[in-house]
Amino acid sequence: MSLDALLEGIARTQNPTVAGLDPKLDFIPAFIKECAFAQYGETLEGAAAAILEYNKGLIDALCEIVPAVKPQAAYYEMYGTEGVKVLYETQKYAREKGMYVITDGKRNDIGTTMEAYAVAHLGKVKVGSKEYCPFLGDALTVNGYLGTDGIKPLIQVCNEYDKGIFVLAKTSNPSSGELQDKLIDGMPVYEMMGRMCENWGKELMGKYGYSGVGIVAGATYPEQIAELRAKLPETFFLIPGYGAQGASAKDISAAFDKNGLGGIVNSSRGIMCAYKKEGCDEKDYAGAAYREAVRMRDEIMSFVGEIKLPN
Repeated sequence: MSLDALLEGIARTQNPTVAGLDPKLDFIPAFIKECAFAQYGETLEGAAAAILEYNKGLIDALCEIVPAVKPQAAYYEMYGTEGVKVLYETQKYAREKGMYVITDGKRNDIGTTMEAYAVAHLGKVKVGSKEYCPFLGDALTVNGYLGTDGIKPLIQVCNEYDKGIFVLAKTSNPSSGELQDKLIDGMPVYEMMGRMCENWGKELMGKYGYSGVGIVAGATYPEQIAELRAKLPETFFLIPGYGAQGASAKDISAAFDKNGLGGIVNSSRGIMCAYKKEGCDEKDYAGAAYREAVRMRDEIMSFVGEIKLPN
């Protein structure tokens, strides 16, 4: 299954982290924007050109040490058709550099509509006698709170094209508990969702003990991460909330199993805007991103230990 490739990348780099590519124009160094605007003007096309150049610089700097990227679709869609093209080009460039691509779209629907989302982001669309990949993600974040009707179409596409999904379970935002912590027959909603994912994943089992149906489990809730890991031994975690949202490496340490596997930790602004935090020359933005990614890796690995793929 697709998450096998992610686990292999994590083991190869000895780094269970993913770089979130959530570009705002405010994040992009002035010299990149000035060049793009000189060519295209202060237009959506100019914004898109600046974002793509910025992303490529980050990917070039990170591809040898970070196994995956996670572009958040909203940051591209906000620039219209030009931005959506950049999402595709970013996915393509990252894959060319050997990185695993998690598309953060949090798609949520049922039936044929969810089939369309699944085909768009994880599969192929047929046009006459030919087939095309509309987007190039290896995995997609999804909202499972419509139940099985919203997940089954994804399972079918994941099986056919060797892809994976990450389903929202216990998210990192402060208000997540308003719904996710509520009890149903004594069980928190987030745990019920996790158990459903564990069950759905049995159709997508990988060779390293984890299925192609992962969950999103926020680093800002370490007790819940530990609880979910104990109860969901075959479910891989995508872990947001590290760094800018306040969670530490210690907070997520319980997500990992005896082999150092079990989760991948996201950092977006912390890596993308590292040059601002460092106060270095903006032309060294990619170098600053690299240095922050190394720092993050080393901090997390001090709790994880060596990462080994089980035989």
